[in-house]
Amino acid sequence: MVEFLNMGGYAPYVWSSYGLGALFLVGMLLTSLRRLRTRRDDLARLEAARPRRRRDGAEGEGAA
Repeated sequence: MVEFLNMGGYAPYVWSSYGLGALFLVGMLLTSLRRLRTRRDDLARLEAARPRRRRDGAEGEGAA
């Protein structure tokens, strides 16, 4: 097990690369989730400000 973790003497390079990669992926995930939340809030605000429209043929026309 120690030999595996030592990576043949290259452990500092290998494990730091894994750590930076994981940190980068977590950062991308958090940024994406924050943008998604912002976009949902913007959409909800825009939909609330827009007057409701009736769908064409959905009500009042009498379906044949």
